[in-house]
Amino acid sequence: MMKQKRSSLLGGVTLATLATVILMPLLLPSATLATEILIFAMAALACNLLLGYTGLLSFGQGIFFGGGAYIASICMIHWNFGLLSALLSAMLAGALLAGLVGALSIRRKGIYFVMLTLSFSQMAYFIAYSVSDWTGGDNGLLDIPRPALTLLGFEISNLVSSEAFYAFVATLFMLIFIFARRVIHSPFGTTLVAIRENENRASAVGFSTNHFKLLAFVISGGITGIAGALYAMLLNFAPLSNIELQMSENILIMTIIGGTGSLFGSILGAGSIVLLGDVLSSVWPRWMILLGIALIAVVLFMPSGLWGGLGSIADRWREYRRSKEPDAKSREAN
Repeated sequence: MMKQKRSSLLGGVTLATLATVILMPLLLPSATLATEILIFAMAALACNLLLGYTGLLSFGQGIFFGGGAYIASICMIHWNFGLLSALLSAMLAGALLAGLVGALSIRRKGIYFVMLTLSFSQMAYFIAYSVSDWTGGDNGLLDIPRPALTLLGFEISNLVSSEAFYAFVATLFMLIFIFARRVIHSPFGTTLVAIRENENRASAVGFSTNHFKLLAFVISGGITGIAGALYAMLLNFAPLSNIELQMSENILIMTIIGGTGSLFGSILGAGSIVLLGDVLSSVWPRWMILLGIALIAVVLFMPSGLWGGLGSIADRWREYRRSKEPDAKSREAN
């Protein structure tokens, strides 16, 4: 049993993810673009724990993303926090904000839950805009440092170069990916899926569904906070747009396009949106129209997202090959 669990966590999808992470900086125009994709894939993965596995459509992801970016930036600028300390602070800030938002939002279901998270997102934006002494307001926080990676006082890596920073982000992403795989394959993850499928039945058999949903919120918020901090370090800038509603929408779109209920789909969703934005913006100033058309096409023809669509294509190809085998055998017999 232990060997099977380890193989499920460290094989298959995990190996495919590792291969993708290794190849991305080699295939893409720059390591910076690859880093941006991985950071948003991390945020989409965290959103998938809520939407794909718990069935919670939350518009509060931008709160945790922006909150992590602000807290890590403030800690590095004003209190000289190191890299790992800043990321830990961002994770705790994201988890705390998610706990607050989740504790109030999960009291309602359906559209009322969605409206509550939407309201919290708008409120967080105006709070960040108002406390400009800390957040920089419209101007954002400038000159965000990118500290070297140190452990026990020894410098392990200087992250100034884009390649070194990508390697660090990629390592962190893989650790979070394996952790998320462990979560969804645990009894806790099975319970989340049960809540998604039929919350009333899960409650009837004795599960405290609100406690499970709140813990899912906290885990998602912590991971999203880390992603926000890394994004601020990538840009050397923490803009107000990190915490606005559009950021929550972008993360949700990446999650849905990649495929809800698929952690690897988070990379596909983030990669498609970031790459389409990068390519289309150089073609036409109103590139968002083209992006909208592309998204509509994916939703219409791949309702399970890119990962589900690729799976369907693979299944059809296998069926086609199987249908051809009898013909080949009959020809050989003749």
